[in-house]
Amino acid sequence: MANLGDVMDDVRWQGFVGRAAQVAAFDDALAGRSERRVLFVHGPGGVGKTTLLLYLRSRARRAGRRAVYLDGSALDPSPEGFVHAVQSADTGTAPVLLVDGYEHLAPIDGWLRRDLIPTLPADGVVVVAGRDAPAPAWRADLGWRGLVAVHCLGNLDEADSTALLERAGVAAPDREAIMRLGRGHPLALALLADAALTGTVPKTLADAPDLISALIASMVHDAPTDAHLVGLGTCAKVLLTTEDLLRRTVGDDAPRVWEWLRDRPFVTVRPHGLTPHDLTRAVLEAEFERRFPDRYRDLHRIIHDYVVTGLLTSSGTHRQLLAQQLAQLHREGPFSAQFRAVATDGTVALARARPEELPGAAELIGTHVGPRSAELAHGWFTERPAGASVVRVGDGIGGFVYHARCPSGSLTENQDPVIRAILDHVARTAPLRPGEQIDVSRFMFGHDGEQSDAYAVFAGSISSIIEWCGRPLAWAFIVSVEPSFWGPFFDYLAFREILEVTFDGRRHVVYGNDWRRFGVHAWLELMQEREQSGGTGPPPDCMQQPAPLSRDTFDAAVRAALPNLCRPDRLAASRLVGTHLGTDAAAVRTALRTAVDELAGLPRGDRLRAVLHRTYVSPAPTQEAAAEVLGLPFSTYRRHLAKAVDELTERLWAGETGQETTGD
Repeated sequence: MANLGDVMDDVRWQGFVGRAAQVAAFDDALAGRSERRVLFVHGPGGVGKTTLLLYLRSRARRAGRRAVYLDGSALDPSPEGFVHAVQSADTGTAPVLLVDGYEHLAPIDGWLRRDLIPTLPADGVVVVAGRDAPAPAWRADLGWRGLVAVHCLGNLDEADSTALLERAGVAAPDREAIMRLGRGHPLALALLADAALTGTVPKTLADAPDLISALIASMVHDAPTDAHLVGLGTCAKVLLTTEDLLRRTVGDDAPRVWEWLRDRPFVTVRPHGLTPHDLTRAVLEAEFERRFPDRYRDLHRIIHDYVVTGLLTSSGTHRQLLAQQLAQLHREGPFSAQFRAVATDGTVALARARPEELPGAAELIGTHVGPRSAELAHGWFTERPAGASVVRVGDGIGGFVYHARCPSGSLTENQDPVIRAILDHVARTAPLRPGEQIDVSRFMFGHDGEQSDAYAVFAGSISSIIEWCGRPLAWAFIVSVEPSFWGPFFDYLAFREILEVTFDGRRHVVYGNDWRRFGVHAWLELMQEREQSGGTGPPPDCMQQPAPLSRDTFDAAVRAALPNLCRPDRLAASRLVGTHLGTDAAAVRTALRTAVDELAGLPRGDRLRAVLHRTYVSPAPTQEAAAEVLGLPFSTYRRHLAKAVDELTERLWAGETGQETTGD
């Protein structure tokens, strides 16, 4: 007579999805087609290990084999306790032994490997499932290497996730939202399916505290100390966790927390750091924000400042990693899902395009934008191939982006109607000053030629962060032929829609920002707030500077400010307030005095500093008196003063426009 256990087995049989590789390996072992009779399955909590073992038990029974399922968490972790549990199951000969929760049996791992499992019948099959990967001894021994197959149990793919929800009775309209939240995690999908059947699907994980609690209990062991808890929060917020970053968030506990995080079953070790699974990240972050909102905000600020400081001071590969870290912090941004889809494993990178890749890029531009655009692309690639970057996927290009630096006076720059419209706009509204340049993200697409492709989002985002934070710029512009897709993104970035150009039969919309009015540091500060709030719109007026000064106006403002170094009340009206020298009179005064002192570092700079110091910083009553104190004839003093003011102004202008300065 059938019992309820048989009914449950039937339900499991009908509802089981996925795990084809593990099921095939088990069937081969069961039928004697494979020598690998010990299957070791490992993965984080909630990933479906228990479900798989119970399903395999049903398969064994339907194949006429006696099978026993043991839960390691319910056993005495001793040889005697384990033997007693096996004997109590009365499995008879040729048993199929399925051991769940193997992490609880770590004290007898060696005994099981050396003493018990080797005594089982030759046609016996053992499946061990635990959160942690097997100890190295399981694979180091030559004999075991031929008998053990190790399977890391990951999340379900899209097809299996859909099948799971369909068999759970979830209506088709709700499946997409559930899959977006559940991200292939079986327990999450099951809990969300239950929520859909009994109520409504939450919009975010944070809207379902009970679900978060269940997932946290399933996936995460309790953090042993407060530092470990902060370490978990750090790991959840960033793309890749490094020990250097942990030193900023947990201090001297960083090495200990790093080792602990590295051993978590939901954390993967990458070449440049640690990364949790995407769902684990979302769950940890939602839990941390729910339980410790103030600490969560403080942690975000620490991580943001660490990333930004490195981004502004580093170069090469490290800068790109930090650019990806910064992009990861924008979890409330419009394209966070696309970025996660590409960068979640921390192995995707932006690289300089190879010469042989550029003709294909131009061809794609011709196909998806137009033939005249392809001709311009060829021109840009020929004149400045260094502006082209790609994301390589397998043997092909996943994403492509090209940055033009203008003005360059190149032939293509003069022929490109989009670039000409941009330069005309700048000339009309905020002319470039000598030495200033603009950056234009001119072409961008994914492997399919579309700008909305996830790899296009990745390439455009990372390359722009590197360009904008890597060197001084007067303006930044991005050209889009898919404004309905990119518009919300640039609204989030506080970039304005500047102009549009119809060219090649396509509408090219240009978004931009004048860095001289809304500088990189101010922009990064605004983004720090939007990383958490998801706010949009132009930058607040209080964060914007006055329109940039021309060279003549700047020189005149410096010359007018010097006599007022000892009169802060008069400096408040200086045109220099709002330039790179400072946002108020006190900052401008300090910057000018510092610049005067720095002249001493130039060849023959001591006399230039001395003349300015005695004239403006600690002034003598009159210029004649200053000349007398300096021991100079008045005509010589006047000549030295003019040269000193010219040199000071030149260096200050170089700082204003981001140019390098060198001494004579």
